[in-house]
Amino acid sequence: MTKINVNGKIHTVDADPNTPLLWVIREQLGMTGTKYGCGVAQCGACTVLMDGEAVRTCVIPLSAISNQKIETIESLEKQGQLSKIQKAWVQHEVPQCGYCQSGMVMATTALLRKKPKPTDADIDEAITNICRCGTFQEVRAAIHSVSKS
Repeated sequence: MTKINVNGKIHTVDADPNTPLLWVIREQLGMTGTKYGCGVAQCGACTVLMDGEAVRTCVIPLSAISNQKIETIESLEKQGQLSKIQKAWVQHEVPQCGYCQSGMVMATTALLRKKPKPTDADIDEAITNICRCGTFQEVRAAIHSVSKS
């Protein structure tokens, strides 16, 4: 049994220590907003925050988790209200198929917490997630709109 802090709540999970955090979040905790994409930490669909840093959960084994605070896409909505980033995503019509968007939103959350007014270079460096629908310009516009608010 392993205890992990996800979205401010301590969960006790019974999983093999080599199980990727992605599957613990999805299968053990039932939080399916975090998606499986590639399994090799390249696409970013599985991105969550670990102690405020954007990480790709498909390659982090449960055994590597100790006292870290993990935040998933489910943590952003508060009292029925979307976060500023989620609202900007809707306003700028970022999602097409939407599959990669939870990872992009989480990577953006980490970026804006560190750099509330990022440059295009900051965005390019921090948001390395892959979107097959090609909504990168909409992502950039949404990020800039949040940084101006």
